[in-house]
Amino acid sequence: MPAQEPARYEQIADYLRELIEDSRPGDRLPSDAELCERFGVSRMTARQAVQVVATDGLIERRRGAGTFVRSRPVPRDLGSPLSFSEAMRARGMEAGSQTLAWGPVEPTADERVALSLEAGEGAYALERLRLADGTPMAIERAVMPEKLALSLEDDFDSGSLHEAFQRVGRVPARAHAEVTAHRATKRQRELLGLRSTGIVIYERRTIFDQRNEPLERTVTYYAPGRFSFRAVLVSEKSSLP
Repeated sequence: MPAQEPARYEQIADYLRELIEDSRPGDRLPSDAELCERFGVSRMTARQAVQVVATDGLIERRRGAGTFVRSRPVPRDLGSPLSFSEAMRARGMEAGSQTLAWGPVEPTADERVALSLEAGEGAYALERLRLADGTPMAIERAVMPEKLALSLEDDFDSGSLHEAFQRVGRVPARAHAEVTAHRATKRQRELLGLRSTGIVIYERRTIFDQRNEPLERTVTYYAPGRFSFRAVLVSEKSSLP
């Protein structure tokens, strides 16, 4: 019995996927009317094909503007000490930053505990808008001991904070992370280009160096849909003799 020919909407969906493979995020795709004309199908069939591809998370439809290629989520490993710059480079993307604030701060009780700060010991905070290929990806605020901060010499717009740590002999080696979702503030929506009803993925990390001494207590607000979070889970039984 001969193989059944794919439905017309499936053929159109495959055509769209091929276009997406050769496109960049933000590129415009054919409209429903253009698909109807090209394939000789009804508008309902064209919309069904577009919906299939939208369900795959490959496109986004903007009211009154059209259908566009969606940015592919960047994988992010929870608890990894890998810096944002390193993670972006590993994905073939150009990392960038815009410094929002840099200077001394009064550490919170949580930051004092996480950084093992002595009474009266100060801290510095570096807040940056993190970019990948020019697209806003996250807002990051790293708090570190004052002595460590004053030893760093770097342009944080173009350089990596973790590489600056390494230049003074402190190598990021381990991290603890917690992740939740928060409703985005107006400032976060504006910086990340989110919708008015948007949320952010909130990650709080403590990063330790090669001597297991704390380097930074960092909170990061990620634009949802631009990241996918991964975790490696190991059964306790796997450690049994």
